[in-house]
Amino acid sequence: MQTSERMQKLETMLAKDSSDPFLLFAMGMEHKKLGNTADAVAWFRKTLEKDPGYCVAYHQSALAYEDAEDFESAKRTYREGIEVARKKGDHHAADEMQAALSLIE
Repeated sequence: MQTSERMQKLETMLAKDSSDPFLLFAMGMEHKKLGNTADAVAWFRKTLEKDPGYCVAYHQSALAYEDAEDFESAKRTYREGIEVARKKGDHHAADEMQAALSLIE
């Protein structure tokens, strides 16, 4: 598996604090950039386990599924994220995910 210098730094930081949602999310983004969809989604899920309201993790997870042409998983993830964002009152995130969802429905 390909890794980046940033991933190595994130691993070092995660070794000190494995519960930081931002670090978990950042690791997911690094995997997404490298095209490691399954790993990216796994890190985004870890982010959501620590902070279920981290709406951008739903959005990026759905985008990773789209990149892998797994549109059913992308749709499901957008819908989950929209529901969470609305419950949280994050209308901007909900609207962004709704717009992205409408492009693949």
